[in-house]
Amino acid sequence: MEYVASRLGLVFVKVNGPALGSGVTSLDPADAPDATARQEVEKISFALELGNNVLLYLDDIQHTSPELLQKFISLCDGQRRMEGVWEGRTRTYDLRGKRFAVCMAGNPYTESGQRFRVPDMLANRADVWNLGDVLSGREEVFALSYIENALTSNPVLAPLSGRDRGDVELLVRLARGDESVRADQLAHPYSPVELEQIVSVLCKLLRVQQVVLANNQAYIASAAQADASRTEPPFQLQGSYRNMNKLAERIVPVLSDEELEAVIDDHYLGEAQTLAAGAEANLLKLAELRGRLTAEQARRWAEVKAGYLRARALGGATDDPVDRAVGALGLLADRVGGVAAAIGRAADRA
Repeated sequence: MEYVASRLGLVFVKVNGPALGSGVTSLDPADAPDATARQEVEKISFALELGNNVLLYLDDIQHTSPELLQKFISLCDGQRRMEGVWEGRTRTYDLRGKRFAVCMAGNPYTESGQRFRVPDMLANRADVWNLGDVLSGREEVFALSYIENALTSNPVLAPLSGRDRGDVELLVRLARGDESVRADQLAHPYSPVELEQIVSVLCKLLRVQQVVLANNQAYIASAAQADASRTEPPFQLQGSYRNMNKLAERIVPVLSDEELEAVIDDHYLGEAQTLAAGAEANLLKLAELRGRLTAEQARRWAEVKAGYLRARALGGATDDPVDRAVGALGLLADRVGGVAAAIGRAADRA
């Protein structure tokens, strides 16, 4: 976003969502619960007061209140007006014809693991992009970006970041076993030892890339699901550039396949620790995505999914007792219906 603002010649005003917190619902700095939140609200007021040639960026909006985000709805229609507060006095900002843009970025899940929802009116009026989605026909470019962004994190590959970009593409093809690629096609003169080490590391990075991309796709698919239609616990392990870089740091040319898988295991084991009770389910789902479920893990994963469906049908552990009783009756009705259907099928076969 800083790059976009610089290219467009806009003043970049960044607001920290976690510092705002979910307690801020007003654009009046005096209503902020603490000094850090007040400072972030003052940034919004400052951007509105500037009025022209401004890019206001709200980061990590999943930590903010939807009520605060609703204040920006009026900017999305033809009026382009917004209410604000400056130096203790309310003001109406008319931004028609002015170069004033607001960008909000967030993660589908909050810190509590619940799904974050952008207010309907804002989502319907604003332009919304999912940066994890791959546009049709661009899958290979998106996948390659994971490798390119991880180059500087690995000491063997770091020199490639300052060399011809075409070399990276050729070396990746070489790591994939493309026999049409020759060393004399590379712009930089690599020694045989250097070339061997680079290709070895890239081979391992391609395996990491597969895991991280699969994680990314599963995370997005899970975030897009309504809770009522889930058949398994929410998947919250991410497949981000940060994950790719963290894993790239630990890859050396001499790693065996099993050692590489162990590195991936260790990384995501650490990532899962922050998920508390959801750690086991997420690690089992990850093993399924990687095709590394053992028989024991497969049995446990089936138990976890069955338990999740049962708990959801009963209303959850923290819901109202009446809701849980109604859920239990509904579950019992479903089971009786299933028995009746099975008897009917058996009678038909007889």
